[in-house]
Amino acid sequence: MAAQVLWAAFFLAAACGAIAQRTHFCTMGAVADIVNMGDWSRMRQWALAAGVAMLGFNAMVALGWVEAGKSIYAGSRLVWLSNATGGLLFGVGMVLASGCGNKMLVRIGGGSLKALVVFCVMGLSAYATMRGVFAVARVQSVDQVALQLPAGQDLPSLLALWSGLPRQALALMAGGAIGFALMGWALMRAESRRPELVWGGLGIGAVVVAVWWVSGRLGHLAEHPLTLEEAFLVTNSQRMESLTFVAPVAYTIDWLILFSDKSKVLTIGIVTTLGVVAGSAAVALATRSFRWEGFGGTEDTAHHLVGAVLMGIGGVTAMGCTVGQGLSGVSTLALGSFIALAGILSGAVLGLKYQAWRLDRLA
Repeated sequence: MAAQVLWAAFFLAAACGAIAQRTHFCTMGAVADIVNMGDWSRMRQWALAAGVAMLGFNAMVALGWVEAGKSIYAGSRLVWLSNATGGLLFGVGMVLASGCGNKMLVRIGGGSLKALVVFCVMGLSAYATMRGVFAVARVQSVDQVALQLPAGQDLPSLLALWSGLPRQALALMAGGAIGFALMGWALMRAESRRPELVWGGLGIGAVVVAVWWVSGRLGHLAEHPLTLEEAFLVTNSQRMESLTFVAPVAYTIDWLILFSDKSKVLTIGIVTTLGVVAGSAAVALATRSFRWEGFGGTEDTAHHLVGAVLMGIGGVTAMGCTVGQGLSGVSTLALGSFIALAGILSGAVLGLKYQAWRLDRLA
């Protein structure tokens, strides 16, 4: 069964990479379009993906297939300062590094050597923030500030506690209300209904839901034969997972370096990281858009290196990236995911303002 889970996750991630390459799906690009041109089209595409992810995930909750509390996002301990601070750092970093974790992988598939360098540096800084020198600072500072909630931090669990209504019914109602609202806003204007925007939003959102199903349903064991405890197969967190691209990049580097160590096995995070690159490369080669890309100079290199470090530190601290928290996490309706997303978007705006200031100064 583990092999089935891994292959399913890989092909779904390849579909994500192919869709992102073909439709130019990019959260940082969406924010940049708004700040620089006042164009909301790609942000509506992103909102469409988020709406689809919310509807799909909470429909599965209503059916009893998955539970938000069995992911890393919806625990009862709300580390709001980590979510906000990490999100802010990640948002600034993704602007300096020309894209978030998902876009970085898509760009590698399209021939960007700049993105490959960002991959390595971000992965190393993420690993250091999970288990190394930055981890000590993280655990002893922002992680200490938290709220202990009486239930899981996902909205359905909190509403169920306060109202006494069934959590599954509330998941369907809350996920449906917010999801349909996002989809309605996304499709409201004619320019946002262009085929590449619609298919990009629908496709990415559907992939997020499908990976949740693969991890939380196909890979779920009510009782592991060795431990006799509930288990989720081939996940790094030992919980159900969907798409996210910061910690998995660190795990991918770790797997590549220590491949001969039999304790290092493939996980959903690793195969989805590789899958996005493969899917993007397939489309780039098929459409003849594959182009080698290098750094433009010393300043360009420095910005990408700093951005990669900020993304690694910020992504781990916030517990996810624009896809990990912004789509997968938000689909669970977890409070921390909304806080992290707000931090990421705020950081992106700050990063774009810095770039505009720098260009004005040079001019």
